[in-house]
Amino acid sequence: MDTKAKFTTMYAGQCPSREALDRIGDKWASLIIGLLEDGTMRFSDLQRAIGGITQKMLTQTLRSLERDGLVKRTVYPEVPPRVEYQLTELGTTLIEPLDVLRDWAQQNIAKVTVAQQEFDARKIS
Repeated sequence: MDTKAKFTTMYAGQCPSREALDRIGDKWASLIIGLLEDGTMRFSDLQRAIGGITQKMLTQTLRSLERDGLVKRTVYPEVPPRVEYQLTELGTTLIEPLDVLRDWAQQNIAKVTVAQQEFDARKIS
């Protein structure tokens, strides 16, 4: 399949790959995957490390990542219960592409900020 045809199907309304793109394009998911790149973490450690994420959003995002096979959740039969999260083999395949996106963002945030300020300064009718 040529590149144009491959990407044309991605733009179709019911293309399953769009759901995967939605998941990994989510800001919380990409941050969680980035943190788990360094190894297993507990829920509270993830929440402390990700500024601005609520407990509810962290729970929902972790469940979605687990459902998609990107994150493994391990519950230890202890009191109090201990729950840890780690990337699955499939999840680790996202490390490199997400690193590239994070690097791009860090290298270009100043340019993006200038563009936003210039846009906002214009009077758009």
